[in-house]
Amino acid sequence: MKIAVSSQGNNLDSQVDPRFGRAQYFIIVDSDTLEFEAMENPNISASGGAGVQSGQIMAEKGVKVVLTGNVGPNAFQTLSSAGIEIITGVSGTVKEAIQKFNSGQYKPIGNATVASHTGMNPGITNMGMGRGMGRGMGRGMGRGMGMMGNQPSMPQQQMSKSQELQMLKEQADSLKQQLDMINVRIKELEKS
Repeated sequence: MKIAVSSQGNNLDSQVDPRFGRAQYFIIVDSDTLEFEAMENPNISASGGAGVQSGQIMAEKGVKVVLTGNVGPNAFQTLSSAGIEIITGVSGTVKEAIQKFNSGQYKPIGNATVASHTGMNPGITNMGMGRGMGRGMGRGMGRGMGMMGNQPSMPQQQMSKSQELQMLKEQADSLKQQLDMINVRIKELEKS
């Protein structure tokens, strides 16, 4: 089965990129053989529509499942419409993500996990690890919108309590991963 993993690098040992539409790379992997194709994301700097365009690429490549940290509503809609399953809250290396998928540790989601334009990084645009601090969803350093403030594109009212709980847990995991990466970078900078 063809699986696409949003990645920070171009091989199986690269870390999963928590963003989908603006991931640095997509690693398209045969889940049985681990043969893969690494492709640089042509939409990383798009002024808009990165999630939709990235979703269209996945459909064109015949991907059946996407593994990523988070997915916005437009990318979610594009992927879902193409019959592609979406799994969020993924971290670690691409290889670890594939192994966890193969062992059944991941479940597909039913809603977007972040608001539109979350990965656009309007705040600080490079923390030394190829990503900025996005706005909204409590990612800080953006526009101070907080966890659920001013985000009409999120389908909060339409979610059941269990769906919202799952989404919030996935967001908390993603934020923890981001915080861990920031702390690692801080320590690296303090050493040099």
